[in-house]
Amino acid sequence: MSALHAFLAMGGYALYVWPAYAVFFIVLIADTVAPSLRRRRVLRDLRVRMARQVSRQERSRADHPDDNPTFTSASP
Repeated sequence: MSALHAFLAMGGYALYVWPAYAVFFIVLIADTVAPSLRRRRVLRDLRVRMARQVSRQERSRADHPDDNPTFTSASP
């Protein structure tokens, strides 16, 4: 058990070494997770924008029915 204790004590530098490892792993995890979270947010924003655009187009068509004929007349 003294070998494990000596390893964990890191020769008296454990107060510096273990927090450095903790910070390293926290940054590593954050760098791994951040792109997927950013991707989700961007996709959600795009879906909202596209829905808003479709809604505006439908409203525009409803407000101006003469500009958007629903049928085409055939020429003889």
